[in-house]
Amino acid sequence: MKASYHKYILNFKTPGGTSRGVLNQKETWFIKLSDGQKTGIGETGLFRGLSFDDTDDYEEKLKWLCNNINLGIDVLYSKLFDYPSIRFGLETAFISLKSDSPFNLFPSAFSNGSSRIPINGLVWMGEKSYMISQIRDKIESGFTCIKLKIGALDFDTELDVLRYIRSEFSESDIEIRVDANGAFSPELALEKLNQLSAFNLHSIEQPIKQGQFEDMAKLCEKTPLDIALDEELIGIYDYELKKELIDQIKPQYIILKPSLVGGFKSCDEWISLVNNYNIGWWITSALESNIGLNAIAQYTYNLNSNLPQGLGTGSLFSNNFSSPLEVNKGFLCYNCENSWIINF
Repeated sequence: MKASYHKYILNFKTPGGTSRGVLNQKETWFIKLSDGQKTGIGETGLFRGLSFDDTDDYEEKLKWLCNNINLGIDVLYSKLFDYPSIRFGLETAFISLKSDSPFNLFPSAFSNGSSRIPINGLVWMGEKSYMISQIRDKIESGFTCIKLKIGALDFDTELDVLRYIRSEFSESDIEIRVDANGAFSPELALEKLNQLSAFNLHSIEQPIKQGQFEDMAKLCEKTPLDIALDEELIGIYDYELKKELIDQIKPQYIILKPSLVGGFKSCDEWISLVNNYNIGWWITSALESNIGLNAIAQYTYNLNSNLPQGLGTGSLFSNNFSSPLEVNKGFLCYNCENSWIINF
């Protein structure tokens, strides 16, 4: 077997504002496998500033992986414990290689185009008028669930945006999720959650920064608004540590990004664990290209979740790869009439 890796820079059509700054580009990498007859491809969706494996030796680790590919996936997987995005890329590349088609990783009614996945519409931070414009566009496009990035603007301005939405659209018209990306201080978080709860929101993602387990546990116990852990899961790869985190914090939801939590096997562990606690979950992309998004979407469909998933990010980039993935009226669809075009 032979392996190679490739770097690719995704360019945002419109800068994406978050509490961690404005995103103009997204660096990503790919692993390509060949056994002489078939090829497989997986995306190692590195997220600078967020991924646990955002390290100086990232490319060296990819080079090492390709040079040692014949050790097999089990050995390689165990040696990449601290490189979750590479584990995800490796895992999907091997699934891709073994599949009938390199892009049909988990055959289903979704991948044959006869079913679809409900998704939330993503609204980036920005001026109040810009956020409201995005919201109108999402609702007019058929979304019944939207996710707003909050935490970087003046909080009163963000409340005004939510107030506007609820003056125009009831809870039965549109479900609202908000994502603070850890922007609130532990001292003020509960007060802010009380104010946010007035707008009948579905949930808030990561209200305070990860790693503050005691503060997060108190918030989850007292919150009037369901809390979903996101960044909190990054770097927690041992099963016992996962169980300890859930035992201590007891969130209402967790959000799984396969590129950040170590791939599908790790997601399976998290899901099995939180199901024992009646804790909800959904899957979200981490700004991968359509290659990684396709793998995540096909995996997600087979989990049979009824919640809207966070998988509508493929259209954010001006130079994404052409693919059968399409967003249509609040759903992610796989249009088999469209072809994959990979230009590297």
